[in-house]
Amino acid sequence: MSALDAGADRRRGRLLVAAAAVCWSAGGLMVRLVDTDPWTTVFWRGVFCASFLTAVTALRERRETGRVLAAMGSTGLAVAVCLAIASTCFIMALHRTAVANVLIIQSLSPFMAGLLGWAWMGERVAGRTWIAMSVALLGSGIMLSRYFHAADATGSLGGDLLAFTVALSFATAIVLLRRGRQLQMLPAAGLAALLTSLFASMAARPGSADARDLILLAVFGAGQLGLGMILFTAGARRIPVAEASLIAVLESVLGPLWVWLLLGENPGLPSIVGGVIVLAALAGHTAADLRLERRGVSPQAGLENRSSTGT
Repeated sequence: MSALDAGADRRRGRLLVAAAAVCWSAGGLMVRLVDTDPWTTVFWRGVFCASFLTAVTALRERRETGRVLAAMGSTGLAVAVCLAIASTCFIMALHRTAVANVLIIQSLSPFMAGLLGWAWMGERVAGRTWIAMSVALLGSGIMLSRYFHAADATGSLGGDLLAFTVALSFATAIVLLRRGRQLQMLPAAGLAALLTSLFASMAARPGSADARDLILLAVFGAGQLGLGMILFTAGARRIPVAEASLIAVLESVLGPLWVWLLLGENPGLPSIVGGVIVLAALAGHTAADLRLERRGVSPQAGLENRSSTGT
């Protein structure tokens, strides 16, 4: 591939990841627009997402679809369970706290993945990552500070804890994917959507969704979640991981903005200040990695050497 073609491919990758972030950022707005209860929302979102990703996988793999699904194995099932937990808790969190809180706290998942990778797989974590995680934790603490004197603290705090569960579950899925690098993401995501629907069916009331709700839920499942996953998977293959992570932060910036502009949901000063700190930590960390990659230095350079020597 020529330098010109490589540059065009990278630009295409950036656009695809940015489009994925825009899709994902609509999650909070969609939850606010539908009139169904949380469990019914989870049910229909999972149904539409699973159907969409299954159809895409079948069209792409054709006769190999069965083999691809069977190849997921126990790792694929574990990833699907983690993603299902994250997806379910995401909807429940949005019904209990501000959209800004959910998306900002969810943005901690890359750092949680770093911690899990260090504890579980012995992966070394760079000093700048520890610093960024500490700053992000400070920002989350500021977001939670308003609950100490709030009369409705229990409900809102519960929503933020669910958002932490989203971040932790997604981080666990990332670590599992690192261990099973041959695993394809889209079939696992489709299975996760199916599991969320099966679990939610015990409490959901599918018949309570009218035609308007079903249209919105179809967009929510197939568009916001399913299409976003496809776009991110396609784009992330064309650009460095650090650059993809930096662009994906758009989700946390745009999500609260849509709800604020269209529905007037003001997240409050502590959430805004804490969110800015978290986003600054995320952007600063990924930008540092990106600068290293552009200089031809791997962000993990040196860490692998220290790991191999045991120091």
